[in-house]
Amino acid sequence: MLVVAALGGNALLRRGEPLTAEAQRTNVKIAAESLAEIVRAGHQLVVTHGNGPQVGLLALQGAAYKPDEAYPLDVLGAETEGMIGYIIEQELENALDHDRPVATLLTQVLVDKDDPAFGKPTKFVGPVYDREEAETRAKAAGWHIAQDGDKWRRVVPSPKPLEIPDMRVLQLLLEQGVVVICAGGGGIPILRRDDGSMIGIEAVIDKDAASALLARQLKADALLLLTDVDAIYRDFGKDTAAPIDELTFDEARKLDLPAGSMGPKMAAAASFAESGGVSGIGRLEDALAILERKAGTSVIWQ
Repeated sequence: MLVVAALGGNALLRRGEPLTAEAQRTNVKIAAESLAEIVRAGHQLVVTHGNGPQVGLLALQGAAYKPDEAYPLDVLGAETEGMIGYIIEQELENALDHDRPVATLLTQVLVDKDDPAFGKPTKFVGPVYDREEAETRAKAAGWHIAQDGDKWRRVVPSPKPLEIPDMRVLQLLLEQGVVVICAGGGGIPILRRDDGSMIGIEAVIDKDAASALLARQLKADALLLLTDVDAIYRDFGKDTAAPIDELTFDEARKLDLPAGSMGPKMAAAASFAESGGVSGIGRLEDALAILERKAGTSVIWQ
């Protein structure tokens, strides 16, 4: 089977942890052990990952420049793809005892310049702040901010991913048996000009939406959306809460889930399942069991 595994933010940085290379490597090493089980079971693997905290951190570092010298979000997205991909690649190679080639591909993702998301920023990036500090930083830097749990964070536009121009390269790597790490942070957002040339745009694409698009275009058999929750729960937060083992893509779309957490994952899972594949949502450490439909929540065509 060809499996696309999307690592949630917890695979790189747990909430409240410092944005240090050491903390990220510790978490990635755990993730790599789980992903290696999928490869050892005989499956082809493509890995995607988030980058919200990291791209926000680089943007903060960029604030040390003059406003007209700071690098735009598409360039920062490329930097985080390389940075995070390097750590995942190295730890996955170690977990596989260097038995399989592993490669990271900086991945461009086409979006629409007229996407309404550009007028309504919603994607969280960077560290969390208390409200007062967030408002102070937003005023100084011209940010948009929004509440994230009991904290506040910067939000940026998150346009819908439409196409992955680097698909031919991905196919070549997979044909050679390479474990590929790509579309990190949802990929690098780009526009296509009228003359056909490409140019980056200031945005951060939702990693789950990009992973679903990637899985569909690769004609993958399964899409795993791996996080720190063991399954999707019906009546979450109530005494009647219970894990859901299986849903059709139509049933999945009817669930009322938080837009800032499980909502995008379920939308991505439903989108891929509608194309005929099987999606799984659950804990990172249960990755192989989720693939085998022994854990987590499966979303199927019917």
